[in-house]
Amino acid sequence: MDIDAYEAWYHSPRGGWIGETEFALLMRLLSARLNTGGSHSLLDVGCGSGYFTRRFAASGLQTTGLDPDATAVSYALKRDTQTVYLQGIAESLPFENDSFDYCTAVTSLCFIAEPAKALLEMWRLANRAVLLGLLNRHSLLYRQKQGRGAYQGARWDTLADVKKWIELLSPQPLVLKSATAVFLPGAGVGAQILERLLPASLPWGSFLAVYIEKNSISQNSDVISN
Repeated sequence: MDIDAYEAWYHSPRGGWIGETEFALLMRLLSARLNTGGSHSLLDVGCGSGYFTRRFAASGLQTTGLDPDATAVSYALKRDTQTVYLQGIAESLPFENDSFDYCTAVTSLCFIAEPAKALLEMWRLANRAVLLGLLNRHSLLYRQKQGRGAYQGARWDTLADVKKWIELLSPQPLVLKSATAVFLPGAGVGAQILERLLPASLPWGSFLAVYIEKNSISQNSDVISN
């Protein structure tokens, strides 16, 4: 998708609601850690136009965006002069171990041929946790859009896929949480009402968010999978 069209979509009525719903879910999974106080750094891998990067920054995170596309990086820099944006690939991130508190990848791993390798790199950099936003294969959107339009070439994942990638991580995560959102991707009034009524623990939303924590808040934390 053209970078201008990609950004414009998030400012349309449908795209704006979907983007807001996805971001709210991501922040809900992060909230327990962020409520511990202090400043927190975050690397947004595959940041594209910087839409989610800017949202994370506006929430108080010290944010860096990274994308393999030089055009996207240039576009993001023009829209947000307060945030660092760099060109780079997810499979070989140009940072030292534990360079950031958090690493995120929001609907970017679905265009990477080796997502497990990218997750290993994000795990190496993240001191606290990795947060993923994925296209969910167990969703209505998958049935409607697989291989079409902006989704052409995208991979649709499940929580079971993510758990296979996680098996390669060292150290193993102390906490794993997942949730979904955007159950009816048409984003009409009915869809928005239903979204407020359905619990995020249901596995059928088109947006699958997965929080993978390296260092637990509590020594008694369990591994959690929804």
